[in-house]
Amino acid sequence: MSDRGHEGLPDQRAIVDRRAVADRLAGLRSGKKLAAEACEIFAEALAAGRAEIARRLVDEPGNGRAAAQATAFLHDQLVRLTYDIVCGRMLDAPVDGLALVGLGGSGRGEMAPFSDLDLMFLTAKAPTVEQERAAEAILHLLWDLKLKVGHSVRSVPQLIALAKKDMTIRTAFLEARWLWGEQAVFDLAMRRFRKEVVAGTAADFVAAKLAERDQRHIKMGDSRYVVEPNVKDGKGGLRDLHTLYWIGKYVHGVERPAELVKAGLLSAAEFRRFDRAERFFWAVRCHLHILAGRAEERLNFDYQPRIAEIMHYADRPGKSAVERFMQFYFLNAKTVGDLTGVFLAQLDEQLGKKGFRFALPTIRRRPKHLSGFTLDRGRISIPADGFFQQDPVRLIELFALAARERLEVHPKAMRAASGDAGLIDRRIRSDARANALFMEVLTSVDHPETVLRWMNEAGVFGRFVPDFGRVVAQMQFDMYHHYTVDEHSIRAIGLLAAIERGELKQDHPLSTAILQKQIASRRVLYVAVLLHDIAKGRGGDHSELGADIALKLGPRFGLDAAETETVSWLVRYHLLLSSTAFKRDLADPKTIEDFVHQVQSPERLRLLLILTVVDIRAVGPGVWNEWKRTLLRTLFEAAEERLRLGHKQHGRSEIVEDRQKNLAAQLGWKASAARAHTKRLPDSYWLAEPPAWQLANARQVAAAEAHIGDASPNVVVEDDPESGATRVSVFTPDREALFYRVCAGLAAAGANIIDARVHTTRDGMALDNLLVLDGRGKAYSDRRLRARLAKAVEAALSSEAPPALPSAETQRRTSAFEVAPSVAIADRASTRTTVVEVNARDRPALLAGLAAALHGQGHDVHSAHIATYGERAVDVFYVTRADGKKLTPSEIEELRAALLEAAREPREAKAA
Repeated sequence: MSDRGHEGLPDQRAIVDRRAVADRLAGLRSGKKLAAEACEIFAEALAAGRAEIARRLVDEPGNGRAAAQATAFLHDQLVRLTYDIVCGRMLDAPVDGLALVGLGGSGRGEMAPFSDLDLMFLTAKAPTVEQERAAEAILHLLWDLKLKVGHSVRSVPQLIALAKKDMTIRTAFLEARWLWGEQAVFDLAMRRFRKEVVAGTAADFVAAKLAERDQRHIKMGDSRYVVEPNVKDGKGGLRDLHTLYWIGKYVHGVERPAELVKAGLLSAAEFRRFDRAERFFWAVRCHLHILAGRAEERLNFDYQPRIAEIMHYADRPGKSAVERFMQFYFLNAKTVGDLTGVFLAQLDEQLGKKGFRFALPTIRRRPKHLSGFTLDRGRISIPADGFFQQDPVRLIELFALAARERLEVHPKAMRAASGDAGLIDRRIRSDARANALFMEVLTSVDHPETVLRWMNEAGVFGRFVPDFGRVVAQMQFDMYHHYTVDEHSIRAIGLLAAIERGELKQDHPLSTAILQKQIASRRVLYVAVLLHDIAKGRGGDHSELGADIALKLGPRFGLDAAETETVSWLVRYHLLLSSTAFKRDLADPKTIEDFVHQVQSPERLRLLLILTVVDIRAVGPGVWNEWKRTLLRTLFEAAEERLRLGHKQHGRSEIVEDRQKNLAAQLGWKASAARAHTKRLPDSYWLAEPPAWQLANARQVAAAEAHIGDASPNVVVEDDPESGATRVSVFTPDREALFYRVCAGLAAAGANIIDARVHTTRDGMALDNLLVLDGRGKAYSDRRLRARLAKAVEAALSSEAPPALPSAETQRRTSAFEVAPSVAIADRASTRTTVVEVNARDRPALLAGLAAALHGQGHDVHSAHIATYGERAVDVFYVTRADGKKLTPSEIEELRAALLEAAREPREAKAA
C-alpha cells in the first residue's frame, strides 16, 4: 500500500518487515502470555528499525526528512500490527467500524525519532464497549513499548462538533491520515470536516494560526536569532513551515508542500528555498533526538558542536565548525521568515479578491511624498516589478521612506527588494544619496531597529554594508551572548533610540540626560553602535579590526574626519569602560588615572558610557543588573571629574578626613569614641568603602565589641539596594587563611561572590566587605537564607583548620565550552599592590580555590573583583606580600603557576 510520505522511501523492509513480524506473531500461542510475548517481538522490531534509521542518517547526515519519513513508516507498521493482533486474537468479540487515524507528525508521515505518536480511534457513531476495549488494548501494547502516545476516542459527530469550537483539534485533523481499520469511517469524517468545518472559514483559521504563531514566538524568545534555538517551535523553525502548509491546505486543499506553487502562494524558486530549509531543520532535529535519546527540541550548547561534526562542518580561519553550522542554521531561519512574509502577502491578496482579508491596514493617513512608491492598504509598496532595476538607490529609499513616514513595507515590495538586492554594487554603495538615505534609517529616533531588521531580512543591509553582511546570522559559541552578531547590533541600536526618546529614563537617567543634552554628534554614536562588533569572526582582535573598518566606512556614510576618528576610537575601545569597571579596583587612584589617560576627552567618555550601556543590555535578558550600573557610574563620575578639572578635586588625605567627619556626625557617638574608631582603620578603607557601608560597619564593630568575652567572628548579611546584591560584612580577629575561609564558607552555602574588599585594623582585627548573589544571580531577599549565609561564614572562620575546598564539579551547561585557564599579572596597574587577573571556566568554588592558592603562597588579598561572561569567569585580585609590599618577579612567577593549577578543571588537575 502506498502511504503519503512513504512512496520514495527505499528498502522499506530493512526498516521493518511487517509480513515477517506478522508471521512471528502468528506462531505465538493464544492465552495470558500472548500480550507479553507479542510485546517482545514488537520491541525487537522497534529497536531494529530505529537502529536502521540511525545508520542511514549516519550515511546521509543531511537527509533528515528521509529519517523522519522512515520513523513514521516504522510506527505505522507497528500500529497496524498491534491493531491486527488485538482485534484478531485478544478480544472475545469481533470489532467493526473502528478506524485508526494518525494526527500531527503521524498524520503528515514525518516523525522525529522520539516524537509522540498521535492517534485517534474514530467511530461512525458513539463508541461501543468492544470498540473502547480494542482502543484500550492497543494503547496498552504501545505503552508497553515505552512509546509516548497522544490519543483520543471520537465518534464522527463528536469530532465535527469539537473541530468547530477548538482550533487545535481542527488543525490536528486537517492533516489526519488513515492508518488502519475501517477506512470508510475516516473518509466520512474527512468529507464532513471539509464541508461543515473548513468551508467558508479560511480567514478565521488564518488569523487564529498567525495569532498562535505570535504567542509561540513570544514564549520562545521572539527572535529567530536566539543562540540556543528550539528547532521545532522557535521562530523560523519547523513549526513556522508547518503553519504555512496548514494554511495552504486549509485554504486551497493542497496535499503536499510542493502544491503551494500551484496554489500561487510561492514561486518555484521560493518553494526550493522552503524545501531546503525544511530538509535542513529535519536533519538537525533528527540528530538532536538521537543524541539526546529523547524528544529534545532545544539545540543547546552541548549538542551544537556534536551535530556540527556529524554534519561534516569544519573549522575555517576565524570561525569554528560549530559557528559555521549555527550560521547556516540562522540563515535557514531567516529564509523561513522571508518566505512567511511572501506567503502571507500572496494569501492576503487572494482572500482580498474574495472579500476576506486577515491583515488590517496599518495606517489611515496618506504621506505627502512617496517618490514614486505606492501605498497599498497603508503599507509602502512598488508600482511595478522593474521599479528597483530602474534606479537601485530606491532599494535604500524604500526603507528610508518607511522610517520617515512610519510605514510598514508591503510584502510585495519586500519580495522585490530581496530579489533585486544583488543590484547593489560598488557604484550604489559609494552613491552619496544612497548613503544619506541609509544614515536616515540608522539615526531615526523612532524605532530604527524595526526598519533595519526589515533591511536585513531583505538582504539589502548586507549588500549595502558588506562588512555587516559578513556577520549576518553569525553566532558566538559561548554562554554570554544570547543573539547572533547582527541581531545583537540591531537590538543595541534600538536601545540607543529608546534612551534618546526618554523611554528608559528610569533605568538609565544618566545616559538619557547625556544623550538628550550633552552629545555633540548623535550620528557618531549611532554609527559606533552599528560597527562595534562588525569585525567578529575574522580572527584577531575584533576591536582593532573594527576600528580600521570604521575609518573606511565613516567618510562613505558622510561623517567628517573628526567624527570618523571618534567612531574608530569608540569601536577600538568599546570594551574599555566595562573591563575597567568590572575588573579593576575603582578605589585605587591608579585605576582612574590609567583609564583617563586612554579616554582623554569628556565627549569620548560620554559616548563610551552610552555605547557600553546599550552593548551590555543588547547581549540578552538578565545580563544588565544594578551592580554593573553602580560600577559603570562610579567609574564614569570619577573619570569625568578628573577630565573636567584636570586633576582630582580632593587629595587622598582630604577625602579620608571628610569621610571620617561625616561618619562621626551620622553616628552621634562621643567624639573620643568616634575618633578611636576612625584611627583604627587604614586610609585605604576610607577611600574604598561607600559611606553607607562605613556607617553599617561602625555599628557592627561597636555591637561586636560590646559582647563580653573573647573576640569571635561577627558576620552581618544585609541587602544592598544600591548594588542590587547582598552585602556580607565580616569583623573578626585576623588569622591565617582568613579570605579563603570566607570564600569557602560562602561557596559551601551556594553564594556567588561578585566583589570583595579586605581590611585589617591597626590592632589586628579584620573587617571585610563582600557582595554576593544567589545561584540565579539575584540578591538574597529571604531573611532565613541571609541567616544561613552568616552561619556558614561563622563556621568557616571558627574551625580549627581551614575548611576543605567545596566540591567544584563543572556545571552541565558550561561543559560544552573550552576555556583555557590563564593568569595575567599587571605589576603597574596599581602603585601599592600587584594586580592578578585569572581567566577560567566558571564553576562553583572557583574563587575559593584561587583564594586557597593565594593563601598557600603566603600573600594577602586586599580586594577581589569577580566578573562572569557566560561560561568564562574573570577573577581579579589586588595582592601584596605578608609585609605589605608588592610581589617580586620570582614571587610573581610562583604565584602564576599556583593559580594556573587552581584554575584548571578538577579532572585536568588530577591528570596532571
